[in-house]
Amino acid sequence: ETYRYFDLPFCLPDHVKEKKEALGEVLNGDRLVSGPYALDFLVDKESDILCKKKLTKEEVSQFRKAVKKDYYFQMYYDDLPIWGLIGRVDREGRAERDYRYFLYRHIHFDIQYNKDRVIEITARMDLHSVLDLTEDKEVDAEFTYSVNWKETDVPFEKRMDKFSQNSSVPHHLEIHWFSIINSCVTVLLLTGFLTTILMRILKNDFIKYTHDEESVDDQEETGWKYIHGDVFRFPKGKSLFAAALGCGTQLFTLTVFIFLLGLVGVFYPYNRGALFTALLVMYALTSGIAGYTATSFYCQLEGTNWVRNLLLTGNLFCGPLFLTFCFLNSIAIAYSATAALPFGTIIVIILIWSLVTSPLLVLGGIAGKNSRTEFQAPCRTTKYPREIPELHWYRRTIPQMAMAGFLPFSAIYIELYYIFASVWGHKIYTIYSILFIVFVILIIVTAFITVALTYFQLAAEDHEWWWRSFLCGGSTGIFIYGYCLYYYHARSDMSGFMQTSFFFGYMACICYGFFLMLGAVGFRAALIFVRHIYRSIKCE
Repeated sequence: ETYRYFDLPFCLPDHVKEKKEALGEVLNGDRLVSGPYALDFLVDKESDILCKKKLTKEEVSQFRKAVKKDYYFQMYYDDLPIWGLIGRVDREGRAERDYRYFLYRHIHFDIQYNKDRVIEITARMDLHSVLDLTEDKEVDAEFTYSVNWKETDVPFEKRMDKFSQNSSVPHHLEIHWFSIINSCVTVLLLTGFLTTILMRILKNDFIKYTHDEESVDDQEETGWKYIHGDVFRFPKGKSLFAAALGCGTQLFTLTVFIFLLGLVGVFYPYNRGALFTALLVMYALTSGIAGYTATSFYCQLEGTNWVRNLLLTGNLFCGPLFLTFCFLNSIAIAYSATAALPFGTIIVIILIWSLVTSPLLVLGGIAGKNSRTEFQAPCRTTKYPREIPELHWYRRTIPQMAMAGFLPFSAIYIELYYIFASVWGHKIYTIYSILFIVFVILIIVTAFITVALTYFQLAAEDHEWWWRSFLCGGSTGIFIYGYCLYYYHARSDMSGFMQTSFFFGYMACICYGFFLMLGAVGFRAALIFVRHIYRSIKCE
């Protein structure tokens, strides 16, 4: 929850200059203005007066609220970030109604330089120079600051290193690597275990089915071979299914591109807003993939209304995201927080959507429609669907989704804490290599667990595996949203309507994106597997 610096009654400089922000910085909630401090190069200052002012009762109460909620400021000097709390609460041995509130009046800037370059800057608050804000009464305030310049031999190229090292402190790195090794072992055991079981079962199945064919032709078939005439029957709601697959494939491609940029080093710390800009541009450029995948698959499923399918694909992820954004932006405007996007930025985003995203989506759709490939089914589908036998409760969709989502979630959940601390806290996340390994693990586990569950579903003679494999793959997204609830209550200090709605609103969109992406991965894996096993037996 961020506000402009001069929303609080600090000393105003004569001319407040607003910094021109790039698109990503505006999305990031940065609204920078020129500060009141004059930090001239190599000029030391000792308790220079910034301004004297009489604070009214309202202003005292405004400052007290901010101090009570632990507000801190963020400034930039030569693109280096500086933070500091604006005041402190004296709670020692007192009941809450007797707390004392103090505002810091004096800031001490320590600046290190190398030749003609600024290398590091820190701001220290003078704990003794404070203003008592406990009572609602007018007070005379005098704000001062000191500046101290010191030479250092750190080269200019390395001045950002201390921020990147922040998240790779040795004990943090140990936790990261421990979580990765833990996940890798889980994955290897799981994949090894599943592969062995499936290979052995399938081998037995193949031997049994070929043996059956040789011995008696008219005996009753059982198991997954028994439903070969139904397994490639197209699912209900093919338009929605193809659209979800298209969106999922686009989000998967987007994620891979973002990782490549991260590994190359585009998102170095305090390249403010670079991630938001990259997400926006990449999403617009990859929309052709969604159009192509959805329409070509829809036409393979013998769908006729491809235009409606394309519209559905374009709105399946963007629609909910846009509605959430409108709601949350209205809240931010009501709170006059900097998270509210200015009208100009909203126009730019709409222009990108209408001039880049939509045309690419349509072009992809036309290319997909003209590709006209047939659906590769190794077995012919019978005219009438076979009845599905009565299934145990644990073979139904919801229990299967719970099983499928738990394993991939357990492989990523330690890393989730760091990502949440980075997105919703103010810790910096720089270890993209580790995150990429975790992402690969997530994809592998999702694919394997979906394949295993699809096999057991077919073995129980339940041939409606299309939607099931998508839902099972995507169920990890639901688990991540469950983790949001835990994080909100146990790990974060969020409070107030704005923070709560922003957290749950945008996390819902992110988890929905994960659901579509992992659902597409799960379905693709299941489709390859099903084609493979039915190709290996003779189907009449």
